[in-house]
Amino acid sequence: MIATWKAEAHHEAFPGILNGGIIGALLDCHSNWTAAWHLMQKQKLEEPPCTVTADYTIKLFRPTPSKEEIHLRAWVVDSKEDRATISAELEAGGKVCATCRGTFVAVKPGHPAYHRW
Repeated sequence: MIATWKAEAHHEAFPGILNGGIIGALLDCHSNWTAAWHLMQKQKLEEPPCTVTADYTIKLFRPTPSKEEIHLRAWVVDSKEDRATISAELEAGGKVCATCRGTFVAVKPGHPAYHRW
């Protein structure tokens, strides 16, 4: 899956550089939706299941310029019936600035996050 995003000044750690926490949130969210979409397609569901982050790791390689468009890419590495492992990358200015790998799990009724989004 691919997404494009544009930062605003309040997303910056300091002028011209995207905050690391924002980078983590972008990669976590994009990876989570990639997992939900994959599980929906795999199980032939009419809508994506509610998925939550079980674990994720972010690697920051270089400062991310906040004035550039941010490009997110994510893909499925592995999946089971109720979960998917996703790899993702965040690119700005033509360079990969950060990567993510995580596990995202479909939750059932009764879980606090069930259909919260």
